Parts: sequence; structure tokens; C-alpha cells
Amino acid sequence: MSGVRVYDVIVVGAGSMGMSAGYHLAARGLKTLLIDAFDPPHTGGSHHGEPRLIRHVYHGGPHYVRLALRSDALWRELEDRTGERLLERSGVLNVSDPDAYAYDGRFADADREGVRYESLDAPEITRRWPGWNVPAHYRGLYEPDAGYLYSERCVAAYRREALTAGAELLTETAVLGIEARRGGGLTVKTSRGEFAAGKAIVTAGAWFKSLEPSVKLPVRAVRKVVGWFEADERFYGAGHLPGFTFGGPSGGYYGFPSIGGAGVKIGRHDGGRPWQPGERFEPFGAYPEDEADLRTALREFLPGAEGRLIHGAACKYELSPDDQFIIDAHPELPGVLLAGGFSGHGFKFASANGEALAEWTESGIPPQDLLPFSLSRFPSATAVSTP
Repeated sequence: MSGVRVYDVIVVGAGSMGMSAGYHLAARGLKTLLIDAFDPPHTGGSHHGEPRLIRHVYHGGPHYVRLALRSDALWRELEDRTGERLLERSGVLNVSDPDAYAYDGRFADADREGVRYESLDAPEITRRWPGWNVPAHYRGLYEPDAGYLYSERCVAAYRREALTAGAELLTETAVLGIEARRGGGLTVKTSRGEFAAGKAIVTAGAWFKSLEPSVKLPVRAVRKVVGWFEADERFYGAGHLPGFTFGGPSGGYYGFPSIGGAGVKIGRHDGGRPWQPGERFEPFGAYPEDEADLRTALREFLPGAEGRLIHGAACKYELSPDDQFIIDAHPELPGVLLAGGFSGHGFKFASANGEALAEWTESGIPPQDLLPFSLSRFPSATAVSTP
């Protein structure tokens, strides 16, 4: 291993999760190298096209609520350290057909953690936010303390903080594989040579498949699109419209008010087209449904926001089989932690997940709130290392 640079920890993939983990590792005094195939923040993964929702009344169990609250606190700490505005408390309104999805299951966990929320009927929603069109039987869940994060600013802020804390960042560098080293530790093979470390965290997002066979996670990458549409600023501008989600028989959608006249941003949470590394990634507008699905949803629920398409973008989701996170130790490579399956609802948790990954790496003990994300729930599809 003569001439190979040695680190305490190497982070493979320096997007939202990886950059946060890199900062928290370096802040603990660990010699840390972050490696990314692009130059974060970038458009090759899942964190571009800001903003991203942050909510606290969460489905999936109490661990999600605790992680959301911890994430919120860490985003505020990052704001204080950097002096940069990262989080807007716009409130978030969730609207759904109760026959398809009900919110009641979230309330007990939210009550236990002291999260403020309101349960609303359709007339109350349209009274408070006249730009909405809500079927009479639909219900709403409003969180006044929720809002949205400026995703690219967040990644850039963690990048600056990580480097200031002593981490190193290697950009435009592909990771080709990870192997156990004789005598202990790991070798990370890249397009720019080999690097050694005692431990590693792999947060490769939609690019996990490019790491096979060293790492194989049951995640699939999906092409997703978002659009910004011209809207009546009186009803849909920032300060008038909260962040939102809505869902029913026609699908599930999320979005944001028009920020600085940029237009109402909307995306579809379900659907999408399969994609994997090595395949051509089609830009927004390559398929008729790219704009049509978004426009149809706006026409149904936010009719005054169905104006001219100002801008469209395509990004990537990385989804686990149950749409929940995967955060666990590699079953065959000692010292390697794997974190994936975040897309669709992961960005808000990047601050807390990065902290938890750093804590696990340093102590060797998994934080309690990460245990539900174990690989063991997929017994037939676990990570593998090179034979």
C-alpha cells in the first residue's frame, strides 16, 4: 500500500447525505475523504431543482418524527454557523382523499413529540387558501411550523463546513469498487487511483448500481420530473401559498409556492420511468406525460397555477422496495455503512442522517432511530461484496 493515502473514513457519494456525514465526521476530528462522481451541488443526482419540503407530522413510525425534529434543529444550527438562509417556514398543507389515504395514523406520534398541526376539512382549506380547489370529501393536514429547504444551498453549506472542519473532497471521480484490505481496513478504487481507510460510508443515491459487485442494494433508480408554472401571485406566491402535497385516485403530488416569481413548482411522487447508470438520461419534455401529468394535477387542485410552463427539470429518485430508507452495515465488508433509498422524502432528513452515520462510524453502535432501516427486512436482497 506504499504511496496510497490513508484516511479514517471515506465517504462515497457527496450529495445531501454524504456531504452532511462528511461534515459531522470531520467535526469529530476524523480524517475524512469525500468522493463524488460530479462536483456537488450538481444536477446528476437527486438534490437539484430546489426547494425541498420539511415536515414533522410523519408517516412510518415515531422514529421518523424524531429524526425530522432533529433534522430541523440541525438545519437551524447550520444556518446559524453559516449566516445563510436555508429554511423557510411557509407551513405545509397536505390534502388527500380519505378513501385513498388518511392522516389519523400520524397524529399519535406527533402528539407524543409535541408537533403542532391542524386537521382541516375542504371548506376550511379553501377559505384560508382561496387558490385551492378541493373536493368536498377531502381532508387536510396543516403544519404551521413546517416549510421548505433550499436544497442546493444546504449541500453547498455543508460542503464549506466540511472543508473548514478539515475534510478533503475529491470531485469528478468515479468509485470503481471497495475491497477489504489485508491486515484490516478498506481500499477504495477510483478513476483517480486507490485510497485506503479504516471505515467507509456509501451514499451513492441513484448511482448505487455503478458500485456492483462491491456493493449491491435493493434500490432502483427512477427518472422523475418537476415543472415551474406561471401562477397568480396573489394566491400562489410565497407568503400566500404554503408548501403542499395532495393525493387521490389520480396520483400523489407535491409542490411549492412561487418564490420570487419563479412559478409554482410541482412534481409527481408516484410513477416515473426506470433508469440506471450507463443509460441515456432524457431531459424534461422527452415524454408527453412530463408536462401533461403536472398540468392536469394543477388544473384539478390549483387551477390558477396552471399557466405557462416557465421551466422543467428531470432528476432521479432512488427507491427501496418499501419506499423506506436503507441504513445498515455492509454484511460482508467490516467498517462499511450503506445508506440509500432516500428519494421522494429523504432530503429533509439529510442533516440528522449525516450526524447519525458519523456517530455510528465513530462508536460502532447504530443509533436507535436507524434500526428500523435495517437491510434485514429484505432477506432475499442484501448487499454483497466482491467474491
